[in-house]
Formats: sequence, C-alpha cells, structure tokens
Amino acid sequence: MRTKSFDVLLLFVLVLARVRIDTLADRLVAQRRVELIERIPVVGSLLSEKGLELLDHWMTDPISLLLISVTFGLLILYVFFDLWEGIGERGRHRAKLALIVGIVFTAVVASSMFSVLLRHVTGPASFCHDGGVIQTEEATKYILAGKNPYVEEYVETPMAEWGLDYRTALYHYPYLPWTFLFSAPFYVSSQALLGWYDERFVYLLLFVITLLVASRLVRDRVQRLCLVMVLGLNPIMGNDIIFGQNDVFVLAWVVFSVYLLKRGADTWSLAMLGLACASKPTAWFLVPFYLLYLVRRSGFSLRGEPKPLALFLLRRIAPIIAVLVLLLGPFALWDFDAMLDDVWRWSSGTAEAPYQITGWGVANLVLGLELVESRLDYFPFWMPELLICVPLSVYLLWRQWKHNSVSSMLYHYAFLTLAFFYTSRFMNENYLGYLLAVLALAFFVDSPDGRESGPVAS
Repeated sequence: MRTKSFDVLLLFVLVLARVRIDTLADRLVAQRRVELIERIPVVGSLLSEKGLELLDHWMTDPISLLLISVTFGLLILYVFFDLWEGIGERGRHRAKLALIVGIVFTAVVASSMFSVLLRHVTGPASFCHDGGVIQTEEATKYILAGKNPYVEEYVETPMAEWGLDYRTALYHYPYLPWTFLFSAPFYVSSQALLGWYDERFVYLLLFVITLLVASRLVRDRVQRLCLVMVLGLNPIMGNDIIFGQNDVFVLAWVVFSVYLLKRGADTWSLAMLGLACASKPTAWFLVPFYLLYLVRRSGFSLRGEPKPLALFLLRRIAPIIAVLVLLLGPFALWDFDAMLDDVWRWSSGTAEAPYQITGWGVANLVLGLELVESRLDYFPFWMPELLICVPLSVYLLWRQWKHNSVSSMLYHYAFLTLAFFYTSRFMNENYLGYLLAVLALAFFVDSPDGRESGPVAS
C-alpha cells in the first residue's frame, strides 16, 4: 500500500513555489493585463465581459487564474494516480509523466505564450526581459543588416523604453554571438510566417527539447519524474522563461552535451559544450571539470608521461576551440575591443558605462559598508574572486580526481560558479535558477557505467 511518495511532495512544493512567485510578479501589472486581454486574438474571446468581471482579482489576471486552476487540478490527478492501486507501475509512471508535462505547460509554457501575446498587442518594450528578449532581438536585426551588435548602441531601440535606472546596457550587448546567430533563422522565419517575432519562441523550443533530452538521462522512473519536475518547474528559471531571460539557452547546450557524453559521442558532446561557451561565460567553468572527467575516464595517471596526456587534452579540447573560433573569431576580427568591452569590461565594472553593483552576494556588503560612492563605481571584486575561487577550484578538481563521475563534474561546476557569482560585482537571481537546474542534473543523472546517480561516487 502506497502511503508516501517523495515525487508527490516535490511536485507539491514546486507547484506552490511556481504559482506564488508568478502571482507576486503579476501584482504589478495585473490590472493592465485585464485591460489588454480582449485585444488578444482568440484568447480575448475565451471569456465574456461578465466572465472577466467575475474573475477580477487583485493578485493576477483572469487568464492566469484559469491556468492556475488547471495546474492545481492536474496536481490533484497526480496524487490520485500515485495512490491508485488499480494501475501498474508502468501505467502509473506514464500517467504521472503526462501530468507533469501538463503542469509544466500550464504553469510555464502557456504563461510565457500569454506574455508573448500581451507584448504583441502592446509594444516591444512590454511584458518581457530587456536583455534576453529585446536586446537579443535587436542584436539579431543588426547582424542580419550587416551591422556589428557589439559596436552598435541600443539607444534608438525599444531597449530605451525599458527600465528606470542604471540603463548602461543601452551601450553594450553582454552576451556572446551564439545567442543571436542561433536566433537569426527563427527571426527570419517568424517574420515571414507571422509578420512579427518574439525571442521566447527560441527559448520555449529549447526548453521543451531540454526536458525531453533530460528525461533520457535517468533510468529510474521516480528520479526521472523528479528531474523533469525540477527542470520544468524551477521556481526562478520558470519565471525567467515566462519573461524571457536567456539562462535556458545556455542550459540547453549543457544538457545536450551531457546527453551525448553519456552516449559516448565525445566529439559532439564537446561541440555542444563549445556552443554553451559561445553563448554566455556562465558555461566556461564547466570546461576544466569536463576535461578532467575525460582524463580520469581514460585511465591517465598523475605519475605517467606528460606528453600522451597533453596530446589527449589537445584532441579533446579541439571541438570546443573549433566552435569558439568559428563563432567568436569573426567578431574578434571585426572589432575585438568592442566585443571585449561589451562582454567583459561592462560586467567587471571597467567600461565607460559599466553594469551596476547589485544582486544577492558580496556586492551588498560593498554597498552597505559604503566602500563605493555609487553603484556604477569600480571595485576590485577580482580580489575576493581569486582568494575564494582559486583554492576552491584546486580542491574541487582534486575531489573529482578521486571521485570521478558525470554527477561530480556537474556538482563541482555548480559549486564553483556559485562561489564566483557570490564574490563578483553582481549575483542576479536568474543565475541561481540556472545553478538549481545544474544541481538537479548533478543529483539525478547516472554516470555512463550506471553505478551512481548522486553527486559523488564512493
């Protein structure tokens, strides 16, 4: 007799967090959404004027309320199938997986598409994220017009209508080229078919594919369900997908890389990791742990000859280098200083118009202790980064040398990245949503030999 299930508890917690975070975010724009619903094709005709009036709520809009109701209905069905003894384990798993897919659709995908449609009937600077959606779309337009996104400014684009203070991103495109190069064909296709485009089309596509691929990484049925839950209903990343932050773009290539690694397709796996590195520097810290995993898996010893090891590393890192040269090389040749200024100097605080000191990390201590006069001032965050991250890197690499696995590779990558963000100029909440996804992979993924599924194999 089934009396308790961890996956039911986890799903309940994630759904509550997902809904509560969304409704708190919606409070600021709930009334405006109500006024716009009737202007949305198809969606506007789903409810009568009286129905909209009866569903009026201070927390969120009528469409979101209906999606929330469906979400909790699916959650109740999930619990029912967990308790129902008249269904076999295979049937139970299939029913649960289908219900998780339904919950992810109503809580994330449908909510994101609703925001896309709201933006479409209002304007390009509304109901979306500035950098992940607006600026990436503008960068895509620039490259299609033969202009360098790292040279151009964004003061004459919808970016200028977004935000209130410290809008220094108007002078910098902080992401690497794969973000807009991958988006370009989708932009052209959407413009041809619909006459308009939203960058979330790309993010939602990659999000769905990521969930499908991730579900193939785990053999145990309950753990598979849990992994899909955490990735699909991630409390922070779910909200980021709805409004269009681009961490899922990086996560997708990391998940594809891990999937191919487990299938023994090392070259293609390394190429996918190269694409992640060509998207955002967030992925860079994974490279040393990934290479160490390959070295240990191949049986190299610290006491062996250095030349075979060097040749092995050179061959393995070649796909990453090839991808980076292919994607970053043209822009480095076009104007390396402009790309360096946008991607590195802006975030490190050394650009003429830098990113502000902000977030949930050490930056708040710098501000609270008045170690700077302004959020835009330079502060040597590289000092705590070096003091913390260099010895931590050595320890984590040594730990992985002793306990090598795909899980430990991901776990150590997430820990080092967290420490780096914590001691940096800014640690925004979307970074933590990304790291939660990586930690979920680290916890649930199986190693290629199938002998472990946690962060460390003893």
